[in-house]
Amino acid sequence: MANKTIDMNKIRQILRMHTQGKSKLHISEQTGVARNTVKKYIRQFNRKKLFYENIIAISDHELEAMFSQQPEVPSERYEQLHRLLPMIDKELRKTGVTRTTLWEEYRKQYPSGYGLTQFCNYYNLWLKKTSPSMHIVHKAGDKMYVDFAGEKLQIVDTQTGEIKEVEFFVAILGASQLTYAEATYSQKKEDFISACENALHYFGGVPAAIVCDNLKSAVTKSSKYEPTLNETFADFANAKTF
Repeated sequence: MANKTIDMNKIRQILRMHTQGKSKLHISEQTGVARNTVKKYIRQFNRKKLFYENIIAISDHELEAMFSQQPEVPSERYEQLHRLLPMIDKELRKTGVTRTTLWEEYRKQYPSGYGLTQFCNYYNLWLKKTSPSMHIVHKAGDKMYVDFAGEKLQIVDTQTGEIKEVEFFVAILGASQLTYAEATYSQKKEDFISACENALHYFGGVPAAIVCDNLKSAVTKSSKYEPTLNETFADFANAKTF
């Protein structure tokens, strides 16, 4: 058992250094593993299109099975979860649904099923194969992304006790991920533009572009190539000072 644990740790070390950009010769010297063996694990890692986060999230037994020369026979537990993944993906697209709530429902149906970490790990692996994504490089000061997010929130009037629903405005800078959030009474253009202005004051500057994802508050006619902006929002975007 001790040798097995060491072997699995060696694999993790090899793949960690590989993802850090270390050469195969350097990895071999640091780990004491033959260079051909290092090449073999890196080749399998790349062929399976894995990420190092996938490697550290699984157990030694699963890691051994993943890199075994023999084809792995999927367990019944894995098959159960794999059948649910398309439904899980569909449910996650609904407002207010989280991975944790879906995992809790999954465990009620399969009490001996995977833990939350493994549940999310297998979902991520499935998602990368079925819905490949593209990495976008953001330039500092280039774009501010804005939208109204999620379900409506509620605020309580401390004087009357009246409960009012409010929208949740979010602005984020692409490069730094610096985020501004504000509750507004509506998604009307007046509230939307006011929230955008407040976000710019909060960030302390103006980006080259504000990306609003065809919000009705900002766009009167959507288009893939040249949407028509609401005149008020266009005037706001063209303003020299805030």
